[in-house]
Amino acid sequence: MIGAMRLFRNPKRYLLLFLVFISLATRSQPLDLKILKNINQGEYPKWDNFMLGTSKSVFIVMPLSILVPAIDGYHRNDQVMIRNAYKSAITIGVAALVTSTLKFAIQRPRPKVQYPNDIIERDHAGPYSFPSGHTTAAFASATALTLSYQKWYVAVPAYLYAGLVGYSRMRLGMHFPTDVLGGMVVGIGAGLLTWKLDKVMNGK
Repeated sequence: MIGAMRLFRNPKRYLLLFLVFISLATRSQPLDLKILKNINQGEYPKWDNFMLGTSKSVFIVMPLSILVPAIDGYHRNDQVMIRNAYKSAITIGVAALVTSTLKFAIQRPRPKVQYPNDIIERDHAGPYSFPSGHTTAAFASATALTLSYQKWYVAVPAYLYAGLVGYSRMRLGMHFPTDVLGGMVVGIGAGLLTWKLDKVMNGK
């Protein structure tokens, strides 16, 4: 997982990838819709309740991704971990700002608005779809925790959880697959950028 994240460390490559996702979001509607319909269709009340809970759990996981390194750092008097807690907070803040800016700049309607006869909407949110805010938050939190601890047993469950959040947004009919991919890129990118800038500023 950590090794895969190294692909994003080149700023030009990362920017190109992000532009590709934006292009997909605006041009690949038929494929987006086909994938979304396969995930969204069918009635499974227990599973859908679990998906809804998974989506909403982001609002608990976000502060935890800051509090865990903060408490750990203060408990062990570890200044590096305390600094990681601050960087985690910055990561989530940057991710939220970028997501909000993109939503209002691109103004992509929700799937249900574009395809009212094809999509079942099982949650409520604002009018704009790209990128997925829940997915962004989940991947920003996962990246912050991974970069704070740099252990596989932190990275694997963190990213599995983030992926499940992304899936839940599609299952609930709130986002297209490209919205989720966009959120993933923004969330991971915010973490990598924050940690990179910290290294540059401290001459490391």
